[in-house]
Amino acid sequence: MTQPTQENEAIVRRLSDDIHQFKTSHHLPDDLESMTDAISHLQKQAQEVMRQKPKWQSYFQGQMITKDDYEFISNFDQLNADGRTKLLSDPNARNQCAKTFLTLMSKLFKQQTLRYLLTLMDQCLREDKSRVEIFNTYAKMKKEQLWSYFFNMFANQDQFVVYQTSRIIAKLACWSVEKMPASDLSYYLAWLKEQLKPQGNEYLQSVCRSLQMMLRIEPYREAFVAIDGIPSIMQVLNNATVGFQVQYQLIFCLWVLTFNRNIAAIMSKYTVIPRLSEILAETQKEKVTRMIVAFLRNLLEKPESEKVIRDNAMTMIACRLVKPLELLSNKKFDDDDINDNVQYIKEKLEGNLADVTSFDEYAVEIRSGRLSWTPVHQMEKFWVENAAKLNESNFELLRMLLRLLEQSKEPLVLCVAAHDIGEYVRHYPHGKKAIDKLDGKVIIMRLLENPDSNVRYQGLLCVQKLMVHNWDYLGKQVDISAGNNSNSTSNGLGQRPVESRA
Repeated sequence: MTQPTQENEAIVRRLSDDIHQFKTSHHLPDDLESMTDAISHLQKQAQEVMRQKPKWQSYFQGQMITKDDYEFISNFDQLNADGRTKLLSDPNARNQCAKTFLTLMSKLFKQQTLRYLLTLMDQCLREDKSRVEIFNTYAKMKKEQLWSYFFNMFANQDQFVVYQTSRIIAKLACWSVEKMPASDLSYYLAWLKEQLKPQGNEYLQSVCRSLQMMLRIEPYREAFVAIDGIPSIMQVLNNATVGFQVQYQLIFCLWVLTFNRNIAAIMSKYTVIPRLSEILAETQKEKVTRMIVAFLRNLLEKPESEKVIRDNAMTMIACRLVKPLELLSNKKFDDDDINDNVQYIKEKLEGNLADVTSFDEYAVEIRSGRLSWTPVHQMEKFWVENAAKLNESNFELLRMLLRLLEQSKEPLVLCVAAHDIGEYVRHYPHGKKAIDKLDGKVIIMRLLENPDSNVRYQGLLCVQKLMVHNWDYLGKQVDISAGNNSNSTSNGLGQRPVESRA
């Protein structure tokens, strides 16, 4: 009898993953607008635009467009969807269609007409996605770059024109047989990334929808990650004022990214789990819940490395996901996939709970970037046993603490990180040298100029620990300092941090 091997187990797991992916990913609607009843600002404007037909005859009489273009666009504009389908079954009409739309885009500058033309083109593509090949075939025949027609529109002052153009680009890029060339893809994805602003962009939903379409295509996923696209998504999701529709759309983007195993393996470095855990606990929208649990399940299934999967599970545990999952498991959802995913995640986390050590929890907290005064930070026994572990993997956790001191704007995070570095130096004999090697002293010294008094206090303690070796003396100085500055020493528990003596 053949004995099971790790290779066989990996094959079985991959087949199971593929079945799950087929059930979830392959049944997504091609037109993402059908996924929600939310109407974006762009869609509302488009409905109004289509009520105001241009006077094509005036353009022809004014010799602004040719007879061929006039006859085609005036006829095409009057037809319903079935009529357009019949018309475009003729190869000559297909060629004229591409020529007319692309020519008029370049020649007509009246904003209302340009708005109408682009909206009509978008409608034409939505009626039949194979029509994207009409434009590809024409561009090849003319030996022209199709994308240049559309990228030039990004310079238009009318924001409706810009974002309606973006919708068309996404359809052409996703529905064409040939995928977007690398240079054009990088340009378009970088443009989308630049539009991902949590505030000040009334077309944000439209940007997210274009990104949803693009990231459904496997080759486009790694290109987006390569331009640091995930941090831009997180910048929006980290903003508490963002509405549930944008949350849903961007979490959808994160979810489809995780179907790429390489991306799923590195997702944790973007501290996605802590933020999505918060949204999961707050949201009242089932579709947001659905996307979050689908995303979390992928993080426990898709990575090749068992260590990465365990680290993801540990992060979920540290983010206190077990209790919310318990509540969700007792709730009945319209979508059975939600209950299945919740149960899967819950079982995975419970399976890891038995092996959790205090240092595991600590490491996960550091990696999450969301530090607080949990008990381990102030436990003498913890630091005696674990200080040296901050050196593992080329000082990975120590580097993270220093990075938090350098980048975080949260006073609580800065206080805890400074405290932990001080405890590391105090309990690890070569800690001072390690901090010097990582250029940490300059970072720590900057805390002394922080506007928050708690941060300055913890920074001062950390500096003293770096410089003083007589811990009894330091303890007395801390007591004196505390007496003079009792209002600036809170550790979030209403007490001054306890400095244990060596």
